[in-house]
Amino acid sequence: MASLGAETTAATTHADQRPKTLADFDPPQKPKRNKFAFACAILASMTSILLGYDTGVMSGAAIYIKKDLKISDVKVELLVGTINLYSLFGAAAAGRTSDWIGRRYTIVLAGAIFFIGALVMGFATNYAFLMVGRFVAGIGVGYALMIAPVYTSELSPAASRGFLSSFPEVFINGGVLLGYVSNYAFSKLSLQLGWRMMLGISAVPSVLLAVGVLAMPESPRWLVMQGRLRDARKVLDKTSNSKDEAALRLADIKEAAGIPQECNDDVVRVEKRSHGEGVWRELFLHPTPTVRHILICAIGIHFFQQASGIDAVVLYSPRIFEKAGIKSDNDKLLATVGVGFTKTIFILVATFLLDRIGRRPLILSSMGGMILSLAILASSLTVISHSDVKLPWAVGLAITTVISFVAFFSMGMGPIAWVYSSEIFPLRLRAQGASMGVAMNRFVSGIMGTTFLSLYKAMTIGGAFFLFTGIAMVSWVFFYTLYPETQGKTLEEMDVLFGNLNWLRDSKRNMRNSQLNGDGNGNRDDSSNVQSGVVSKPVSN
Repeated sequence: MASLGAETTAATTHADQRPKTLADFDPPQKPKRNKFAFACAILASMTSILLGYDTGVMSGAAIYIKKDLKISDVKVELLVGTINLYSLFGAAAAGRTSDWIGRRYTIVLAGAIFFIGALVMGFATNYAFLMVGRFVAGIGVGYALMIAPVYTSELSPAASRGFLSSFPEVFINGGVLLGYVSNYAFSKLSLQLGWRMMLGISAVPSVLLAVGVLAMPESPRWLVMQGRLRDARKVLDKTSNSKDEAALRLADIKEAAGIPQECNDDVVRVEKRSHGEGVWRELFLHPTPTVRHILICAIGIHFFQQASGIDAVVLYSPRIFEKAGIKSDNDKLLATVGVGFTKTIFILVATFLLDRIGRRPLILSSMGGMILSLAILASSLTVISHSDVKLPWAVGLAITTVISFVAFFSMGMGPIAWVYSSEIFPLRLRAQGASMGVAMNRFVSGIMGTTFLSLYKAMTIGGAFFLFTGIAMVSWVFFYTLYPETQGKTLEEMDVLFGNLNWLRDSKRNMRNSQLNGDGNGNRDDSSNVQSGVVSKPVSN
């Protein structure tokens, strides 16, 4: 039996000792797709459909709930937005839970909790009863949002990790579209029955997903952390493109976990801390420069994803279209279906580009398009609100920019937040570190959902979107200066990219110096430049 040590070897040292890397087996330009890993990623990511459906369906259900229960706009805000605040508890608990019971059973738990919440909402007889259901469902949403991208990133080969890890966002968008369609379909029922069917029907897929997940394997990285090398080897053999790649992946994970390479026992003894103890101290109290940089990036990307206004558009799109001049409830619901369809289509663009052109180009171009769309949307809504007559050009421009905003969001910012935050943490910090990013995501989303109506009443709807434009501009600078490219790197090699907050300045200086010295390295790609400007620092685990 072997005892686990701490992860102390930097990724650069590890790479130097190898004659081959995973890139030799999976070139980033033409990533191979392992069918088994693909199927597992799809099934795990489908848990995210629960959040998407709830978000989409509530935008329309709120119209009928307000009429049926005769509640104020403030109560509507709380009803719509608080599920994201409630999901904070689920996201925060999911990291530790998944370290204890495993990634797979945490996904099952997420589905079971959401099932209970959906039933309570579907049978709610009053506002208080409905809020209880929102609380329970929110816990399940928090669990699902945190665990799906972590499981997928740990299961996936490096060359296709971006593609597979973007699936949670794909299914969030698919869920939003289903929610919009459900609104339109059940709106034909009676007032009392229609909104209850919209909310309660989501109990069905949560059960199917929870049962389906039981057929999936456990995360190989979690298995290694528990000392179950034989089980991890079996999973890696199934999810890798070759036996050689599986062996390399296992060697990387063993090194990150502190298991000697010569140890090939089926089961090894693990120390107590492999269940997640001490992680909070390393994340917040005594982080290394590498961990601090990673934490800033993980929390920052989730903050700006939501602070740029996406949930305001998705949750309150009927209100926005009403302000733009669409008065019929059916027309507003049809317009929101168009928004959901656009989000779903354009997220597919990102899934195929993440492993081909990288994370940085996509997120920067995505934010650029969002900034332009928000600025034009804010201007058109301001013109409409100050006009006494209907302006068809302004109405058309507002609708067009709502659609372009969600399209640009889905092409980059939407999926990359989940991909990036789930892949950059060291092995032992990954689950609980990623849960902090998800907690920030849900917190900001909850604030947006519970305050947007009050915000636009206080500063006009055009002013609200001008505010989102300013936040999006700040986020572009934030991403440009702090975020290195992670395309093609294994999870165990991530720490070489982090630890120097001035990496961009240093990499540019090094490139200029290399050009002046005429050493022929001036034409290296962005990922090489990033690495040249970063001093590798081991992560103490």
